[in-house]
Amino acid sequence: MTLQQEIVGNAMQMAVVNLDPGQTVYCEAGKFLFKTTNVTMETRLSGPSGSGGQQGGGSGGMGGMLRQAMGTAMQVGQRMLAGESLAFQYFTAQGGQGTVGFAGVLPGEMRALELDGHRAWFAEKDAFVAAESSVQFGIAFAGGRTGMSGGEGFVLEKFTGHGTVIIAGAGNFIDLNPADFGGRIEVDTGCVVAFEEGIQYGVQRVGGLNRQGVMNAVFGGEGLSLATLEGNGRVILQSLTIESLANALKKAQGGDKQGPTGGLFSTHAG
Repeated sequence: MTLQQEIVGNAMQMAVVNLDPGQTVYCEAGKFLFKTTNVTMETRLSGPSGSGGQQGGGSGGMGGMLRQAMGTAMQVGQRMLAGESLAFQYFTAQGGQGTVGFAGVLPGEMRALELDGHRAWFAEKDAFVAAESSVQFGIAFAGGRTGMSGGEGFVLEKFTGHGTVIIAGAGNFIDLNPADFGGRIEVDTGCVVAFEEGIQYGVQRVGGLNRQGVMNAVFGGEGLSLATLEGNGRVILQSLTIESLANALKKAQGGDKQGPTGGLFSTHAG
């Protein structure tokens, strides 16, 4: 059952979801805005089972309950390691159609992605807003060297299953396919919002260890690395990075420490 949703607004969009009786949608804690009175709300540590959102309920006796508890603990541990919210909120319409509203945490766009059960989607940390209960939420890691050098790209959200998942980002979105640009694009590591399974994500150094490479890193504001996206598939980028937004706010408050040198020598006050 496809999620009936409408994304409204401009600078700070929100998703208005219409639920059929018995239909469930879940969100990351902190993304809920409003609901009608016939929509129940339940907070759980466990993610959806993929079978309409109903949890196992101890099937298989004590052994089944133990496996379910261990699975929940593993999910919570992964989300804690990734810095994600530890809990999900589930919303179910009772006795008729219901409405729920969700939003991201930054000024920007939202996008509804449709999963067909064959191709997963990956998104940057904190992009997830809400999904129907037939969509599974997981944590993926972009690999040791790639992730550590890329910063933002180390932890990825992974969505599998069938149905609609809603994501949010900062600024405006642009959809690209690396295949339309020779098979590869290079972007600021903070600009990646989401990409389809099959796209190869990596991180490369900005220039070589030479004069121009040092100039790019010190004065270009990009630091030492760029994200690379290769293959044939859909990629969503955002026009505003969290780092640039944070720097602009600090500058407006008179606390800008970046100076003329850009990314490499910028300091971030705690």
